Amino acid sequence: MSVRRVRRLFLAAFALVATTDLVCLAVGSGTGHTVSKPLLMPLLAAYAALRGAPRVLLAALLFGWGGDTLLLPDAESAFLAGMASFAAGHICYLVLFKAYGYRAYGDARARGGLLVPVYATALLATVASLWPDLPADLRVPVAGYSLLLTAMAYAAATRLGLVAGLGGALFLLSDTLIATGVADWPQPPRPELWIMITYMAAQFLLVAGALGVLDHRPAPATSYGGVRSIIP
Repeated sequence: MSVRRVRRLFLAAFALVATTDLVCLAVGSGTGHTVSKPLLMPLLAAYAALRGAPRVLLAALLFGWGGDTLLLPDAESAFLAGMASFAAGHICYLVLFKAYGYRAYGDARARGGLLVPVYATALLATVASLWPDLPADLRVPVAGYSLLLTAMAYAAATRLGLVAGLGGALFLLSDTLIATGVADWPQPPRPELWIMITYMAAQFLLVAGALGVLDHRPAPATSYGGVRSIIP
């Protein structure tokens, strides 16, 4: 079986598991969600690896898997551990954008100037609004995580372009929905469904945006076994 066919199978498996997870959430099947959610990022990472993704991109997805798994229990300690895992993933994305994206778009500085006030306003407004309603011991961690997440979303838009930028924005939206739940704000019906829709789309678009840039630009690194490394 060719590599192209295998990677298409992994992508199809990701789409199938994602659909299954959303259906489980829509009908209120917690068991189905618990089984399907941890499969999402490994399948997406396998697809990305077969596309020649850099190791740092694979690391970002695997930290996302860690966050997905750690957030399954409804406990504050699990929430903090999951948030830390996602934060590590955002750092990996920032490393990826710095290593590859800056060479891809010469107008990044102009776009960045336009987006700075947008993302800065979103960050300040979100943290200021949530702060009084968050548990006291979660306020600083959530604020710090929000800063890192916003930086990732901004860098995705300015260094990789529209597709990855949309992924970063959806990641920001997804995690904001989680934060409003932690702050005990009114939630839409089936809030986990909307969180997962935006999260799955975010991770897929970040991968698609990164791979699209890499497909059209020489990698600034050596390849090992078909997987790019940012290590010279």
